[in-house]
Amino acid sequence: MGAAGGRPGAGDRSRPPRPHALKRYGQNHLVDKNVLRAIVDQADAGSEDVVLEVGAAGGLLTRPLLERARLVHAFEIDRRWLPRLQELSVADPRLVLHAGDALKADLGALDPPPTAVVANLAYNIAIPLIMTTIAALPSVRRWSVMVQRELGERLFAAPSTKAYSAVSVLTQLACRLEKSRPVAASAFRPQPRVESSFISFVRRDDDDAPGPEEYTAVSHLVRLAFGQRRKTLVNSLGGAAHAGAILSRDDVRAGLRALELSEAARPEELAPPLWRTFAAGLGRVAAEGPAA
Repeated sequence: MGAAGGRPGAGDRSRPPRPHALKRYGQNHLVDKNVLRAIVDQADAGSEDVVLEVGAAGGLLTRPLLERARLVHAFEIDRRWLPRLQELSVADPRLVLHAGDALKADLGALDPPPTAVVANLAYNIAIPLIMTTIAALPSVRRWSVMVQRELGERLFAAPSTKAYSAVSVLTQLACRLEKSRPVAASAFRPQPRVESSFISFVRRDDDDAPGPEEYTAVSHLVRLAFGQRRKTLVNSLGGAAHAGAILSRDDVRAGLRALELSEAARPEELAPPLWRTFAAGLGRVAAEGPAA
């Protein structure tokens, strides 16, 4: 996927040609205006929302967001698009333009802080961008993102399925799915060779989601386990650092027994809430010392 792009009106010779998509940025520009209207409606940005858009390109998505939102923080790494975006920001100061890589920026320093993420994401940044904004931007309450369909399925995959992964666990711990709609390849230029989905999800209420410190601890454990998903949890987590201690295989066995799980359990067998309970249990086991 890539940034949403725009094109000058017919016969407009006052502006330079629309930049072609660059493979190194994974750009597939959204050009179908009917699809654009549908996804802007699904994004549901309101007059109090501060939107974070990553990959603004020619501003085709940026413009309708400005009509609805309080302010838009727009990131664009491709400098060929900056003159168009600068022109738009001059016309509407509620557009705050950030030239560069959003993944290298201090998103927590954005002022005012974003409350929503709306973007057509390049595949090579989609996972880290979603994970970073979930963990580092507690102000964000809603995500509406264009991604490859395979990634959309991974985000909210069910346990014990092929698509279920660390990304599934960490997204579902913090968020719940609202809506996913397929988007045809013909809506983009150039046309991608894969199918796409526009997916909307919202942050869970505080009572239903782990706090920042707990989320960090669970995230570390989940990534370690799924990094060796073919191994049992006893083998993948035995020797791992957790809660300030080094877990032994006996510690992990004790944690599994507390959940009435088999010692042969693998990471894909645990649903997201169970991961939260499992991590907390391992923290207590580690704090109490070696298992008997």
